[in-house]
Amino acid sequence: MSTDLPDIIAPGLSVLFCGINPGLQAAATGHHFVGRSNRFWPVLYRAGFTPALFAAEEDHRLLEVGCGITAVVRRPTAGADELSAGDFAAAAAPFQAVLKTYAPRYVAFLGKAAYAALSGQRQVAWGRQPTPMGGGVAWVLPNPSGRNLAFSIDALVQAYAELHEAAFATTGATSAC
Repeated sequence: MSTDLPDIIAPGLSVLFCGINPGLQAAATGHHFVGRSNRFWPVLYRAGFTPALFAAEEDHRLLEVGCGITAVVRRPTAGADELSAGDFAAAAAPFQAVLKTYAPRYVAFLGKAAYAALSGQRQVAWGRQPTPMGGGVAWVLPNPSGRNLAFSIDALVQAYAELHEAAFATTGATSAC
């Protein structure tokens, strides 16, 4: 099994989605959000980021719409609850280097854990954050994992659609990402 899920990234993206860390299945297949219960791809489509419902095996197509994906912590686990504060501390500098190199306009964290660890904040609100991250607007979204029972798919779509609207209201763009 691969231990490093490749980033889907390019300079100047509108939105860089930042997962906490790769799941075991994602690392094994080399594709982001590949789990059957993960709602990432349907949510992106319904929120207006993609023109069609992408399969996880088409994750590279996000670049076509000005979006990308990375993971804050590179180490794959069965669940994010297996990560320690040390994992996040070790990931901070490499993650900041990615942001500096690629300079996305919006840095969208999928869940509060990674943003809280990187920012040093204990209390994190959903949505736009007051402090930029790596020069981009930091945004915290609910994690689309099927394990996240606190958010229905409709609630996820609404949260992601708010980011989509914010990211494109500033550019005047009318198409996906």
